[in-house]
Amino acid sequence: MPKVGMKPLRRKQLIAAAISSIHEYGLADATLARIARKAGVSTGIIHHYFDDKNDLIFETMRSLLEDLRVEMVMQLRSADGPRERLLAIVDASFAPKQFSVEVMTAWLSLYGSALNSHELRRIFNIYGARLASNLRHAFAALMPAADARRAAEGAAALIDGLWLQFALKGDLPDPGHARRMLQSYVDLQITYHGARQ
Repeated sequence: MPKVGMKPLRRKQLIAAAISSIHEYGLADATLARIARKAGVSTGIIHHYFDDKNDLIFETMRSLLEDLRVEMVMQLRSADGPRERLLAIVDASFAPKQFSVEVMTAWLSLYGSALNSHELRRIFNIYGARLASNLRHAFAALMPAADARRAAEGAAALIDGLWLQFALKGDLPDPGHARRMLQSYVDLQITYHGARQ
């Protein structure tokens, strides 16, 4: 009989093994047997906690997005004012945990798979909507709504584009470089739109 409280720990262990396996073998070849081996368990244990590989992959994506959400909330709590909120969103998007090679590989693989998976596409859309909403809200405190929407779209595109560019390089990038680029963009938008008001 499993110990009380074991389920969340075991699921977390299996998700970590899935991320590691995706990094090592690619999503298609990250079989349940390989994931189980990485986790040091039998494939039967995986089936006890997840319906199948698709369920495990979906939960892996949810876990990665939850890590990002938690980081965002933590950064936003300490932000004082709209500019600081914008920079907190940037800092969360380029937090060190998001920049481990294994996590970056998993993100890239899952992004690619979202083209053929309604569930993965849905969860990516939730992430995109949340990012856009947070950015729009912060920019809206500094400029008219239409300008805030455009500035938020630009910031979101830069965040995703820079992250993708770093991820495709395949080595450990400097997240500070991306943060500095986004900070410059934020300050430019604030200065430009502030001057127009």
